[in-house]
Amino acid sequence: MDVDLDRVWTRVAGRVWATGPSRTERLARRLLRSPGLAKALVVTPSLLRSWLVATVVVLTVGVVASRPAGTALVPLLAPALAGAGIAYAYGPGTDPAYELGLTMPVTARMVLLVRSLAVFAVNAGLGVAASVLTPLATGLTLSWLVPMTAVTALALATATVAGSANVGMTAGLGGWCLVVLAGQVATGRIDAAASAPVLMPLYLLSVVLCIAVVLLVTRTPAGKKRGWS
Repeated sequence: MDVDLDRVWTRVAGRVWATGPSRTERLARRLLRSPGLAKALVVTPSLLRSWLVATVVVLTVGVVASRPAGTALVPLLAPALAGAGIAYAYGPGTDPAYELGLTMPVTARMVLLVRSLAVFAVNAGLGVAASVLTPLATGLTLSWLVPMTAVTALALATATVAGSANVGMTAGLGGWCLVVLAGQVATGRIDAAASAPVLMPLYLLSVVLCIAVVLLVTRTPAGKKRGWS
């Protein structure tokens, strides 16, 4: 009880903000017009180099394995990777700027949505690039972006409600696995979940519902300190 936590936290915050902005952060500042939001964006866990390298490696393995397997694996892997990335876009224990973000004048909702859009865009871009290298994915075109959006929305909503990245990732990956297995049982094709037209309206409906949940949970009641709930 004799530790001055305010003094300790001031020192931590000072070290974080004293770090010189990178080129990416300077670009984010110009685009977002907010130094705090730009700082939060560039330290997003699932946008760090190690995470991006892991994503590229998994998609590369999917491209290489698609031909001998006779199935386009990238449309099945991309939604799962994006869902995991969205779930780990923030949260105590995973986000180095989590506590710092709670003290910024930018609302937690804005930080979360900007991070989520950035993670989704990066993963979608990597998935499209991998699909171009996979001739088997020609028939799927970009239809897998719709289920990818649904998986990421589910992971985001679950992580936000539960306050746990692990729970969000489990929900996103678990839901996607169930849909993929159900599609295989119904049609005999493992890639049916990423291409079946009948599922697209259901995906879009789930996106709307999950986004509504996120906006509801991250609202900032009048007179309450800004936070993740």
